[in-house]
Amino acid sequence: MNENKYRITFALLGLLLGAVVVFAVLGSPTGREVELPAAVESIEPANDATVLRQTDLVVNMAVGYDIDLVVDGELIPRDEITITEATGVHVWRPGPGRTFEEWSPGIHTVQVDYERLTGTADVGTVRWVFRAQ
Repeated sequence: MNENKYRITFALLGLLLGAVVVFAVLGSPTGREVELPAAVESIEPANDATVLRQTDLVVNMAVGYDIDLVVDGELIPRDEITITEATGVHVWRPGPGRTFEEWSPGIHTVQVDYERLTGTADVGTVRWVFRAQ
């Protein structure tokens, strides 16, 4: 009889663990897309995505645009952003000696203010959020 108690207990614990996993998967953000203007080709991490704390922030702009990057209300200095002008890719990574040393667990807000450098004026702003684990 004692052996049956253990079997029932382990079976219930297994079902409970399975339920926790299912709810964690269903309850986590899915990375819903935010509508991007033509000047912004892509963003990483995606809107509402869940990422690791080492994740880079990547903004792929059309060629010929400059950006100001604001993370959680803090303007990221331009010398912390790696820019590939030929492709319009802007990459920022938290690290020692930077505005943020790492992504703290929780929700982070990103804002990109962009401006075309040549030709007709084109300015705008894109905002999105993601969660770091």
